[in-house]
Amino acid sequence: MKISVTVTLKNDVLDPQGKVVMQTLKNMGHKNIDNVRQGKYFEIDINEKDKDEVEKIIVQISEKLLTNTVIENYKINYK
Repeated sequence: MKISVTVTLKNDVLDPQGKVVMQTLKNMGHKNIDNVRQGKYFEIDINEKDKDEVEKIIVQISEKLLTNTVIENYKINYK
C-alpha cells in the first residue's frame, strides 16, 4: 500500500522560508501572491494489507519521526 504524508507548519508558527519564496515570486512579477507556506512531503510504501494496522503504523511514524508535533501538522493520504 502506498501512503503519502504531508507535513506543514502550524498556522501560528513563523515560516521564514515561505516568506522568502513569496518575496522572490513577487520580485519575479507575480504580484497576486498573498502567502506561501513551506512543508515536507513523504511517500511511504508499506507491505501490510490490514488498513487499521497501516493507519496505526503511519500515525506512529508521522508523530514520532516525520513531524515535530509542537510546531507542525501532518495529513495522511491513503492511495
